[in-house]
Amino acid sequence: MAQDNPAPEAIEPDGLEEFIEAEELEALRAERDELRDRFMRALADAENARKRADRDRREAEQYGSTRLARDLLPVYDNLRRALDAASDETRAQAAALIEGVELTLRELTNVMTKHGVTPIAPAVGDQFDPQLHQAMFEAPVPGTKAGQIIQVMTEGFLLHDRLLRPAQVGVSSTPG
Repeated sequence: MAQDNPAPEAIEPDGLEEFIEAEELEALRAERDELRDRFMRALADAENARKRADRDRREAEQYGSTRLARDLLPVYDNLRRALDAASDETRAQAAALIEGVELTLRELTNVMTKHGVTPIAPAVGDQFDPQLHQAMFEAPVPGTKAGQIIQVMTEGFLLHDRLLRPAQVGVSSTPG
């Protein structure tokens, strides 16, 4: 008896192998692309981590002494106040003592400068800068413009380019 339905076409073995090889090849290419992408991301992450570690190391070198520097500022202030409080009479009577305090202050200043601590020493008449100065009071002073420094209580300090302590000043409130 003859069948009404023709026999399904047989897939030739070579065609099937080529089809499977093409699928495998495409899967391998996709896997390769995914692995390349993951590798490039891991490489970028490693480079970013290296840069971050380098930046953190540099910052630690520059700014790691911040607490110590802040702790030394009252010593500087007290030596400066001791010298400012000495009258001419006291200077004459205790010349060796005054000289010792001056030398100590100079050495402390040299050490601080060596480690990147620099003073902010505004003068009376300078313009108030809120980035570097802290206004302790405002007072109307004739002959000044608003925002001018009228008194300096303590010097400020920078550690490299960062503010360690603002200079404490009095500011004129007289309108200009």
